[in-house]
Amino acid sequence: MRIIKRGALCMAVTLGTAVAGFGAFQNARRPGGPSSGAVFVMTNDANFNEIISYERTPDGQLFVGDRYATGGRGSGGTGDPLQSQGSLMLSQDRSLLFAANAGSGTVSVFRVRGASLRLLDQAESGGSEPLAITQRGSLVYVLNGAAAGSIVAFRWDDRRLRQIPNSTVFLSGTSAGGSSITMSPDGKTLVVTERLTNNIDTFKIKSDGTLGPLVPTNSKQPGVFSARFAPDGVLLVSETGPANVSNGSTISSYTVKSNGMITPISQGVPTLGAANCWNDISPNGKWAYVSNAGSSTLSGFAIGHGGILTPIASTVVGSNPPGSGNLDISISSDGAYIYTLNSAAGTIGVFAIQSDGSLVSLGQVEGLPKSVGFNGIAAF
Repeated sequence: MRIIKRGALCMAVTLGTAVAGFGAFQNARRPGGPSSGAVFVMTNDANFNEIISYERTPDGQLFVGDRYATGGRGSGGTGDPLQSQGSLMLSQDRSLLFAANAGSGTVSVFRVRGASLRLLDQAESGGSEPLAITQRGSLVYVLNGAAAGSIVAFRWDDRRLRQIPNSTVFLSGTSAGGSSITMSPDGKTLVVTERLTNNIDTFKIKSDGTLGPLVPTNSKQPGVFSARFAPDGVLLVSETGPANVSNGSTISSYTVKSNGMITPISQGVPTLGAANCWNDISPNGKWAYVSNAGSSTLSGFAIGHGGILTPIASTVVGSNPPGSGNLDISISSDGAYIYTLNSAAGTIGVFAIQSDGSLVSLGQVEGLPKSVGFNGIAAF
C-alpha cells in the first residue's frame, strides 16, 4: 500500500496525480488490477432506494461498480433528510451490509463480496421510519424515528432477520429525535442519542437480546447528534453546538458503567467547525474524526489513555470544497483512508490517513446527483 509522505514537494506531486486519476475514472469501471476493499453509498430515493458500490484500490482510488436495489423506499428529500448516523452499516466482519429503508419501514440485508452485493432479506423494522442500525454477532438493533421513536431487536440467522419477541422499547418521550444507535464492544450496552431532548440513552442488553430499562443522561453540551464506541469501550459523542454560534461544534468522550450511567472524560472539545453530526474511529482505536457539514471540514482527535481526547495538529485536518455539505463519514477497514459523503456537491471526498493521524486530501470522486437526499456511507 502506498503511503503518502508529508512534505510540500512530495505532497504536491502525489495530490496532483491522485486528483487527475479520480477525474479520469469518476464514472468508469476499473480496468483490472488489485483491489483492497469497497465503498457503498445509499441513495435514499423515495421511490426506489439503491446502494451504489465503488471498488477501492490499494492507493485509495474508487471505481464505480453497480447499483443494487434494496427492495424498499427511502425518505427522499434534499440535504440530510434522515438526520441520523448509521442508516447504512457493514457488519463487524464486513460480510453483510444493512440498509434502512425509511420510506417503507424496512431493513435490507446484503451479502458482501468485494464491491458486489446480493440481497438476502428485507424485513419490517418493527416501527416506522428506520433511521439507523447497529450489529454485533447475531444481534441487530434498529432505531425507528417516527412518533416517540423505538428500538427493536433482531437476530440474524445467516438467512433472515428475525424480530425478537417483546423486544421493542421506546425513547424518553414524544418526538425525542433519535439520531444514532451503537453497541458496546463487549455486547453488554446499547446507546442511543436523542438530538431533540439532548439525551444520551443507555440500555443494558439482556442474554436473550431484549433491553433493560432506559437510563437517560442529559448532555451538558448542546446539540447531541451521534455516538460511537471506540474499540476499548470509550463512548464518543458528536455535538453540533449552540444555535447561532459560528464553528461552535464539539466532541465528548465518556466511560459507560455497568449500571448504564455515563461519566465524562473529555467534555465539549471544540472541533473548530460547524454542524458536527457524524464521527468515525480508526480500527486501531488511536484516532477519531468528525464531519463538520456546515464548514465542509474534518476535525481529528487522538484518543489517549482512558479516553482523553487531544486535537490532532490544529484540530481541522481536512477540507472539502466550500459548500460540499459532507455528511456521514467512513474509515476503510485497514485504517488507511477516510471517505466523506458530500451530499450538496454530489461527490465523495477521499483522504489518506497519515501515521500521525493527519489527513492528506486525495480529491473528490464525482458523478453523484446533488442535494437529492443521499444518506449513508460505509467503507471497508
